[in-house]
Amino acid sequence: MDKYQLSERDICTKFITPAIRQAGWEQHQFREEVHLTDGRVVVRGKLAARIRNPEAKGGPKRADYVLYACPNLPIAVVEAKQARFSVGHGMQQALTYAEMLDAPFAISSNGDGFLLHDRTGLTQPIERELQLSEFPKLDDLWPLYQQWKGLAEPATVTLVEQPFHTDGSGKEPRYYQRVAINRAIEAIAKGQQRVLLVMATGTGKTYTAFQIIWRLWKAKAKKRILFLADRNILVDQTMQQDFAPFGEVMHKVTNREVKKNYEIYLALYQAVTGKEEWKQIYRQFPADFFDLVVVDECHRGSAADDSAWREVLDYFSGATHLGLTATPKETKEVSNITYFGDPVYIYSLRQGIEDGFLAPYKVIRIATDVDAVGYTPEKGKIDKLGQVVEQRQYNTKDFDRNLVLEKRTRLVAGKVWEYLKATDPMAKTIVFCDDQDHAERMRQELVKLIPAAAGNRRYVMRITGDDNEGKAQLSYFIDNDEPYPVPPQNCSLPAWMPRPAS
Repeated sequence: MDKYQLSERDICTKFITPAIRQAGWEQHQFREEVHLTDGRVVVRGKLAARIRNPEAKGGPKRADYVLYACPNLPIAVVEAKQARFSVGHGMQQALTYAEMLDAPFAISSNGDGFLLHDRTGLTQPIERELQLSEFPKLDDLWPLYQQWKGLAEPATVTLVEQPFHTDGSGKEPRYYQRVAINRAIEAIAKGQQRVLLVMATGTGKTYTAFQIIWRLWKAKAKKRILFLADRNILVDQTMQQDFAPFGEVMHKVTNREVKKNYEIYLALYQAVTGKEEWKQIYRQFPADFFDLVVVDECHRGSAADDSAWREVLDYFSGATHLGLTATPKETKEVSNITYFGDPVYIYSLRQGIEDGFLAPYKVIRIATDVDAVGYTPEKGKIDKLGQVVEQRQYNTKDFDRNLVLEKRTRLVAGKVWEYLKATDPMAKTIVFCDDQDHAERMRQELVKLIPAAAGNRRYVMRITGDDNEGKAQLSYFIDNDEPYPVPPQNCSLPAWMPRPAS
């Protein structure tokens, strides 16, 4: 057998796998050809395609081997190369994958031996060559992992080892979700009381939160949990989808009514707070009732000291507080980081697009002459209600807030329809508006312009917090297989909406 003629897969089968097994690793403790990313989606005009070639820039990433300390904790990555390459030829690739998976050890091999890189820095030298018979044992790596992560107490280790929820369908967390879950669990296990996760819209924050809550709850580390959101549709979808495994122990707080015989509570923070004392129903729970409070989209309720969710967190101050956001709010007056501390993990929009889990998006900005130079009404100008308009210069910050210019709304609607006609009239599109009234004005202007809107009332929809008909259409808009609605007017979503890549 000429070893130099063997393929990479043959090197794995004949040399690397036997060496791993000889070191005492059981079959369930390592996986081969582990899929990490899908490959970037590339858009050219009306055409879109995914990069399928693993060798191309932006192509899918796949680790040759991932070794696990327990089912939810990757501890080492092995990258294999053909025998014609040096033993360390795959090290940079192995380090990339180890960093992605938050695994402390990266290993490269060409079938002649191994090059081991210790990312913990706890052993010297950081990189060293090993014979095929010297592949590291789990008993050698696991203490280093615990020291690297600061997992000193047995109870802490037990919590970190608690497995993910699985329903038998084969669904499991993506690599970045796994890291986010593990980082949050590790922080909480070590006694950190305020934890922040930053994950881009569309990357599965709610599913990630569910897995964190599930592991803490199953381990009995957190027995009663409160999940706060700012929109009813988010709470309902969460209960019906990601949180469904909690079943009968789960309860949605409604009608300002407190029930104390559940373990997992979901609520709108608007539904449990208010200026009047009788609206502050969270106070009907004992201050030590909840062990964990999760604030979804924590930037929206504002991280200011007098915000709605801060009232709740201050009351349940003895609980662990976990904040989830895609866009942490940082100003002189408001700061998520001041309250929660630095994020334990960040998965950015850019990284989501690069990995292919999010499709690229395109923002079309429309600027009118009044946006560019401002607008000053003539003296004595009367509005539609017969009121005198204050004579001063108005700019973009005033439009559709302090001053409505109907021609401006009409012009922007025309530009939206002009763009859709030139590209794809059925392309899913979001028109962002300043408030609910502005969204309704824009809806009316688009309906007047677009012929298809006359034939299907769902072509243009206003999806805002006060419109149940519109909110009911949100899931259809998100679904790639549903043609309608096409351009909803929405004033409650963030300033961009990357859609999950299919």
